[in-house]
Amino acid sequence: MSLAVELDHVSFAYRPGVHVLEDVTLSVARGEFVAVAGPNGGGKTSLLRLVLGLERPSTGSVRVFGEAPGRAVRRHRIGYLPQRSRPSGEAPVTVREIVSAGRLAAAGIWGPLRRADREIVARSIERVGLGGRADAPLRTLSGGMQQRALIAKALAVEPALLALDEPTTGVDAESQESLGALLDELRNELGVTILYVSHEFGAVERVVGRIVLVRGGVVFDGPPGELPGVWHDPSHVHA
Repeated sequence: MSLAVELDHVSFAYRPGVHVLEDVTLSVARGEFVAVAGPNGGGKTSLLRLVLGLERPSTGSVRVFGEAPGRAVRRHRIGYLPQRSRPSGEAPVTVREIVSAGRLAAAGIWGPLRRADREIVARSIERVGLGGRADAPLRTLSGGMQQRALIAKALAVEPALLALDEPTTGVDAESQESLGALLDELRNELGVTILYVSHEFGAVERVVGRIVLVRGGVVFDGPPGELPGVWHDPSHVHA
């Protein structure tokens, strides 16, 4: 099995003696769609930051596509949708401009995009269903559509791994379901590995192959159908 992500006996602390994660061993195969869930403060975002190379483990090792995370980000391209506290309703940019910014960063271009890069931007926008709104200001879109635009920005990297941190923040229930279905389509169409990190997993429970629950360590790792009943109660996940 070819692995996209490997954590081997990883512990992590923001300050000495106060561990957020302890002895985490986890692997994600290429092409998997994995939801990483758990309570606020349980360590799920820290786990994602370790995978992205934004933090370093206190002990243990992290490998992404067989390499150290920082090198993997550069060589294999990782699309990252970071957590945000509210929709980007006041951003003075269009959908095309924000997706183009993602392509500029990925391609290391200074100046106007080349034709091939503009085509990648247009294709990324089409893939998330915003082809007809490409030149609309971001502030005019619903929360769900804004998230689609930000996913398109991540797709413009042409990623092998798509990492999303709390992607349904500020998004209504109907749009959450739509985003889950979109991510499943992208995984099937592009073969991209998806790490979906959230304190809730209802939006993707029917489309992910695997749920990893994190509370200082991995407390469950398996198919949604095998999840203990208590974890289906959102109040338990939030605890």
